[in-house]
Amino acid sequence: MVDVAGKPATHRVAVATGRIEMQPATLALIESGTAKKGDVLGIARIAGIQAAKKTSDLIPLCHPLALTRVAVAFALAEGGEVPQVACTATVETVGPTGVEMEALTAVQVALLTIYDMCKAVDRGMRITDVHVLEKHGGKSGSWVAE
Repeated sequence: MVDVAGKPATHRVAVATGRIEMQPATLALIESGTAKKGDVLGIARIAGIQAAKKTSDLIPLCHPLALTRVAVAFALAEGGEVPQVACTATVETVGPTGVEMEALTAVQVALLTIYDMCKAVDRGMRITDVHVLEKHGGKSGSWVAE
């Protein structure tokens, strides 16, 4: 693990996003809240929050952090070529290291939860385009994806 003991504690924020593509009927099932396993987006939100808090248990050499905020949001898109659910996670802390890994983990686990809850009706779902959108704080300052 990288030694961060000498780094000052600063307010740090990371935002990550990703999406899961699916059949139109699967998206309709999620929207209606009638999936066999329950409220897909509500459960996926909690899973994403829990995942952010457990990132250091999942990713080797990742520092355990005291997170001050984790928000997981979803946007459903019916238009376009492929119906999908987009997930965005915002993670914050005050500490010596960033929270990009926590934001990415929150997105991945939230999307995996959607897959798990809907796989009985749509095994062809595809998780894609997971990446960091922006990060703020620390010595490197702010960075925003182009």
